[in-house]
Amino acid sequence: MRILIASDSFKDALPAAEVCRSIAAGLRQNQGNADIALFPLADGGEGTFEVLAFHLDLHAVEVDTFDPLLRPIRASYGLSADGSTAVVELARASGLQLLARQERNPLHTSTYGTGLLLADAIDKGVSKIILALGGSATNDAGAGMASALGWNFLDDSGHEMAVTGLALSQIARITPPEFVIVPETEVICDVTNPLFGPEGAAFVYARQKGADELGISILDAGLRHVARLTTEQLGKSDLARIPGAGAAGGTGFGAMAFLNATLRRGADLVMDIAGFDDALAKTDLVITGEGQLDGQTLHGKLVQSICRRATLSGVPVVALCGRLAASPEQLAAIGLKAAWSINEVERPLQEMLNRTAENLTRTAAQIPLSWNL
Repeated sequence: MRILIASDSFKDALPAAEVCRSIAAGLRQNQGNADIALFPLADGGEGTFEVLAFHLDLHAVEVDTFDPLLRPIRASYGLSADGSTAVVELARASGLQLLARQERNPLHTSTYGTGLLLADAIDKGVSKIILALGGSATNDAGAGMASALGWNFLDDSGHEMAVTGLALSQIARITPPEFVIVPETEVICDVTNPLFGPEGAAFVYARQKGADELGISILDAGLRHVARLTTEQLGKSDLARIPGAGAAGGTGFGAMAFLNATLRRGADLVMDIAGFDDALAKTDLVITGEGQLDGQTLHGKLVQSICRRATLSGVPVVALCGRLAASPEQLAAIGLKAAWSINEVERPLQEMLNRTAENLTRTAAQIPLSWNL
């Protein structure tokens, strides 16, 4: 029997590769003869770099850049062995985790640092860029990123602006770079929000990045303003309505408007790049995992993507999770044959997080005892 362990990370507990290793350790206790393959995955957010590095043998390129508050830092992106493909994870230079809680406010943050990572990759002559969005501290419509690539954002007096969320409404003119040619760019996007409005970047995500009610209104107005400018001055209309335009504080929109990028659903693009379908063709059972299985798993999360592809290939999928909050009917709708929580009893959250690896291994060891493989 060949078992494919294809899991995302357990947020705040274990990265995807460690989740897969922990499950494998448990399986080997009672399934010593099984052919077990590790296949860590991600949905386009944090951890995507590590997952793609696992599958593509990327090496890290370190760059002098800036954090969301434009303080100097060192950050890295991934470069394929042949130098043709760069994988840039926005969170590495523009992520919320780079800021202390009291520093977080998307009115004052910028994606400029991510733009410098892209610029370095372009200077190295890559022919393709994969930009993973998610975990951003920003709400600047990707304009900060674009300014690092030579785009100019000018105020009423014709002066170049340092673009932040607050500054978006003050932009009077946008001018493209003269010489920079951006290679084919695919954006890994794990949300479907438009750029602005009640379901847009500011109203849905800015609060968790530190914005108050007034700030959210200011940010949304700025996103609307930039959308109007790109239509009037660049001839790029309707980008704001495309699902995913609101990802990473509107960086999905900015990638389309300023990099001519294509937005791809995060889970599917990662699975395609990693060669999931080829691995699935040689598999008898898939074991996946997620921090919490609930009704939201029905709405485009990685587990559902795994189940969709596995079902088409006639391969059953079972799951381990930190918390099981889905009904049997919901599990069936997701496409799962079975699911188990790794926490036998409810404990303080931090204790459960600290014991994730141990509990994954223990629970995986019991799978053959409770489910007929």
